Amino acid sequence: MAEVIVIGGGLAGLSSAAALAGAGHTVRVLEARRFLGGRATSYEIGTGENAETIDNCQHILMRCCVNLLDFYRRLGVDDQITFYREFIFIEPGGRRSVLRSGLLPAPAHFLESFLSLKFLSLSEKLAVMRAISAIKSQYKRRTDLDRITMLDWLKEQRQPPRAIERFWRQILVSAISEELDSTAAAHGFQVFRLGLLGSGDSYQMGVPTVPLGEFYGIDKWKKIGPVEFQLRSPVERIVIEGGVVRSVVTRGEELRADHYVCALPFERVAEVAPGLDLDVNGFEYAPITGIHLWFDRPVIDVPQATLLDRTIQWIFNKHEGRAVQLVVSASHSLLDMPRADVIALAIRELEEFLPEARGAKLEKAHVVKEVRAVLSAKPGMESRRPTSRTKVRNLFLAGDWTRSGWPAIMEGAVRSGYLAAEAVAEAVGQPRRFLLPDIA
Repeated sequence: MAEVIVIGGGLAGLSSAAALAGAGHTVRVLEARRFLGGRATSYEIGTGENAETIDNCQHILMRCCVNLLDFYRRLGVDDQITFYREFIFIEPGGRRSVLRSGLLPAPAHFLESFLSLKFLSLSEKLAVMRAISAIKSQYKRRTDLDRITMLDWLKEQRQPPRAIERFWRQILVSAISEELDSTAAAHGFQVFRLGLLGSGDSYQMGVPTVPLGEFYGIDKWKKIGPVEFQLRSPVERIVIEGGVVRSVVTRGEELRADHYVCALPFERVAEVAPGLDLDVNGFEYAPITGIHLWFDRPVIDVPQATLLDRTIQWIFNKHEGRAVQLVVSASHSLLDMPRADVIALAIRELEEFLPEARGAKLEKAHVVKEVRAVLSAKPGMESRRPTSRTKVRNLFLAGDWTRSGWPAIMEGAVRSGYLAAEAVAEAVGQPRRFLLPDIA
């Protein structure tokens, strides 16, 4: 068995560590911050009686995220996720529509509820159905989907503007965290083919019932295998000599292992391991903004909903409706907006959707702008994302920005961690498969 150092305690690094330790290898995880989970974690705000533990942004998954679910099963936290089988769409003014699986088998399981949606006209629904049929026939057959945007493809399919805005954009921007005119069509296809058309329950949305930070507690790792964590240990340099990593330097100390998994953001890899000559020109981030609001009374009566035609895209019920978490993916327009203006915008929009919010008193608010939330899924990037193997024979890459076969979301991060673990296992001479195949 090998000794492995994993650099970075986000989802990619943690999933790689879990796979390797589960296979009997000795793993040490170096994390710069005082907590694990990277961008998918939680932290405390306020003090004393006013203290609240919040996720940096509401993270969700779907049942088609089979590797993320496998990682959570390894940690024994998969029972702390509630899955919802209904997507609730709310229009300004409060009218609601529900999309849910019906009696027909996949991929026709949404047909009944889709035809009953109130926010699209019959002609718009028929146009959407034609495009979904085209996705089924063109998926993995067209060779240009990474070179064109999803918006280009939707226009090619003659999708009405309101259907693009209310249906396609509402689903895809939330799933991929980038605008349709900046998203490769290949990624849009993947969301629909695997998430909405894959099986009768693959679309179901999972929401953690506890703060995300609780998922990665040190006690969760005892049953996995030999994993040691060093927090507050930023890696300053990966020492590469003669085509191999000799050591990593953290806080002035040199640490050695047989193999190394670097699970840092792409801009950090170039800093700590310039000898890799990693080409990340053109790699850009897409932002996500989370808005946390606490009221003096309940303002929402459903667990979650998506809000149409406004800045806010999704709302999640917290504390029996007295608190809500709002999510704006691809939140470019909010980055330079002052915090007070973001909160005012959120309250103004909430009052358009939820009658209960109009008389409620805001008790406190918190805004989290994740400027570097995910790698932008723009066209032409897939072939440029690096694989887990590098030219240094004992150094491997993981991270949602590497070529995992998925966009840079949580499933993509875990897939990258498993792929890096497979590369290590092969280098050790004990090949293992950790990556689970997609459901479709």
